[in-house]
Parts: sequence; structure tokens; C-alpha cells
Amino acid sequence: MEAKEVNEKLKESCIEAVAAIDKLKSDDFDKTRSKIEWCVGSYDNDQNPVGLHESCTEVLALFLEFKKSNPRKIAKKVIDNIEKSIKEYEALNA
Repeated sequence: MEAKEVNEKLKESCIEAVAAIDKLKSDDFDKTRSKIEWCVGSYDNDQNPVGLHESCTEVLALFLEFKKSNPRKIAKKVIDNIEKSIKEYEALNA
């Protein structure tokens, strides 16, 4: 898989995460949501995926923790997509 394709999947995972955060309607994720949106915009400008990776890693940890007490609030597919994107990015940049 090419780097650009992996980076775009990472970006899509970030966008999915923002949509999932919006569905939660919880202020607990506002800071993370803002960071993700900033990183997506930054990536669109400079094509540097480091911020996307950091944001995905951060939101994944938050989602997994949140899911422990709210198992039905975040779709498994969203978490799986984030995990897959992170793994592909890390494998490419290892």
C-alpha cells in the first residue's frame, strides 16, 4: 500500500471519529474533536500525516475507555477503522 493511500485512510478515520463524537453529544470530547479537525486541515495543507496519527491514537484510547461504560454508544466499525488505519500507518513508517 502506498503512503498516500495509508495517509488518506488515516484522514478518513479522523473524519469518522469526529462524526462519532458529534453523535455522542458530550462535551467531554470537545478538545479532542477540535484537535482532530485542526490536524485534518493541517494535513490538507502540508500532507504531513503525523498529527493525524497522533489524533487517531488519542481518540482511539478515549473511545475504548468510554466504551467500557457505554458499550453501545460508539460503533465497533469506527473503532476498528481507526485501529486498522493506525496499524497500517505504523507498519509503513516502522
